[in-house]
Amino acid sequence: MPSISAKKRIMKVFFVFIIILTLLAIRTSWIQFVQGTELQTLAYKQQTLDRAINPSRGTIYDRNGVELAVSATVETVTVNPMNIASENKEKVAKALSQIFDLDYETILKRVKKKSSIETIVKKVEKDKADELRIWMEENNITEGINIDEDSKRYYPNNDLCSQVIGFTGSDNQGLNGIEAKYDEILSGIKGKITRISDAKGARLEGTVEEYIPATDGESLVLTIDATIQSIVEKYLEEACIDNVCTDGRKCCNNESK
Repeated sequence: MPSISAKKRIMKVFFVFIIILTLLAIRTSWIQFVQGTELQTLAYKQQTLDRAINPSRGTIYDRNGVELAVSATVETVTVNPMNIASENKEKVAKALSQIFDLDYETILKRVKKKSSIETIVKKVEKDKADELRIWMEENNITEGINIDEDSKRYYPNNDLCSQVIGFTGSDNQGLNGIEAKYDEILSGIKGKITRISDAKGARLEGTVEEYIPATDGESLVLTIDATIQSIVEKYLEEACIDNVCTDGRKCCNNESK
């Protein structure tokens, strides 16, 4: 028969054990029922890697259908460092730096980073991106390098109506003029490529990428006649030169708008 003191010690241990189990049950219930949705959302964000697909910005036309602002197709190159085998990292960095004329050491640091995704170069021409595709095929590198479609804004008539049309930033967002005023209409809706990754950012086996296409922006037709506008700007510029304006071109452009 255990002594009374031994029984008391057993009861204390049993009581502490019951308290610990109760606290664990309460904590588990709190995590599951109270924080469950929030934690599930956080886990999804950590496991999901998205690459944005930029839409093509809408075209701006004059009243006769002459293009005043157009978006050209270019491409953006990114890498998933965790999906590039360690023995290939230097080779990949060398190829990227040579094809796109970038600093090798800078690119090597990005390729060796312990991150899920790193941007290498934006808005490159298709022929350069195709050169990379050929290199990847020749070297049997199928994962870790992403080439995604992008767009770049340009103005076929150079500075014609420039202060009216405005311009966009590097992210294709309208910053001035018509480009800014009607940015919501012109910009479109971004798409994305989604894949499920592990904690290190590597793609989980048995999963596939989900492609959600971008929705291109709508185009605008202005009341401006490009031919008439170019004639007006020409003669205003000549008038400014004849009258010795402080800044002839700027003066004329301001008057013509």
